[in-house]
Amino acid sequence: MRKPTKQQQDEPYLFSEAAREVHSFNYCAIRSALNVVGGKWKLLLLSYLVGGPKRYGELMRLIPEISEKMLIQELRELEADLILERKVYHQVPPKVEYFLTPHGQAIQPIVQSLLAWGEVYLNRPERLMEA
Repeated sequence: MRKPTKQQQDEPYLFSEAAREVHSFNYCAIRSALNVVGGKWKLLLLSYLVGGPKRYGELMRLIPEISEKMLIQELRELEADLILERKVYHQVPPKVEYFLTPHGQAIQPIVQSLLAWGEVYLNRPERLMEA
């Protein structure tokens, strides 16, 4: 029998092959999700898009701290990951709307859970005593 690795000694629950496979799968799934929605602004953008399509200017007004360059980058990445779509209306002046795809809509319960958790976290007794 092989000697356990340092990680297996530190984390005995990963000792069995089945446990390592589950850990590896969970790690990959979480890493994949974080690659899509991670970053400073993506979840905030998604929280606004859950409410329905938004125009670029609306998003800029909703998140005044974001730079134009960063907003464009985040929107492009979410579009490339098939989380949102960009619809261009051919009119003068040009109109562009961003809306969630079915993959993006699937994140709605997660966004709502994060919002609920954030409210509880902001209103926790320890924080209120600090103020």
